[in-house]
Amino acid sequence: MGLLGPEFASSSRTCHALVVVPGARSGTLTRVTVQRLSLVALGDSTTVGIGDSVPDGWRGWSRLLADQLAVTHRLAYTNLAVSGATAASVRATQLPKAVDLRPQLASVVVGVNDTMRSTWDPVRVRDDILACIGGLADAGAVVMTLRFHDHGSVLGLPAVLRRPLWRRIEVVNDAYDAAHAAYGGIRLDLTGEPAVYERRFWSLDRLHPSELGHRRLAAAFARALQAHDYPLGCPDVPSLVARRRGQEWWWLASQGLPWLGRRARDLAPWAIRMTAVDAVDRMRARRTPTECETLRARTQMT
Repeated sequence: MGLLGPEFASSSRTCHALVVVPGARSGTLTRVTVQRLSLVALGDSTTVGIGDSVPDGWRGWSRLLADQLAVTHRLAYTNLAVSGATAASVRATQLPKAVDLRPQLASVVVGVNDTMRSTWDPVRVRDDILACIGGLADAGAVVMTLRFHDHGSVLGLPAVLRRPLWRRIEVVNDAYDAAHAAYGGIRLDLTGEPAVYERRFWSLDRLHPSELGHRRLAAAFARALQAHDYPLGCPDVPSLVARRRGQEWWWLASQGLPWLGRRARDLAPWAIRMTAVDAVDRMRARRTPTECETLRARTQMT
């Protein structure tokens, strides 16, 4: 079974009891506050909660997780995430605020926006991710992160663009691997999860999780926290979730499409260059190394 797969269809089947009262009937749950806990969420629009609309705005996986932690803890929860954030902007603006809060738990989910920009700098992205996680860990936080899936497949990109995008995502994932090796914490791995390629996991734009996707992420993090001896339950993850189309359409029209337009202008030179580079790579079997390198050098100069 996958981390986000069918085993999360029923929280009662997969999650431990919140608190079992000695002498009580088997299965009795009691809401008990056990200790203080602070949680700070850093990242981009996924952590903002876009795709999971509620009457007061967006909810998302981190708020769903916080709701569960609040049952068994005196929880202080702060969401610092900003739509469109990159690893550099999280480091510059969100990290200092988070460190000042001295959280015991923190989450960092960022990097996809970096991979879709023509200003992509793999060295800087890695450095920024390591700095964010290291700064939080040094401040005393257990840091929650994840490894990203092949987002090009979700978006339905042609292979000529999907392959270079996946190479960029691998750089981001390698940075999270290095941070996990250095600082520990909790890390989900979405790279081999079949559930993330299901249409119902995603909102209309296929860039942000749907309510079901957010619930599955929250449940996966909840189970990981349970494995680290945090007492909490899991958000319900029904097999079907009613889609709240109104706010999704509003976001897509007012923010999503303009964002896609900006990214299209931003990515056009990159897409052309990557198409040429991929074509050169495919010619390696038919050309000598010298010819191939010459073609690549010419491509990179344009």
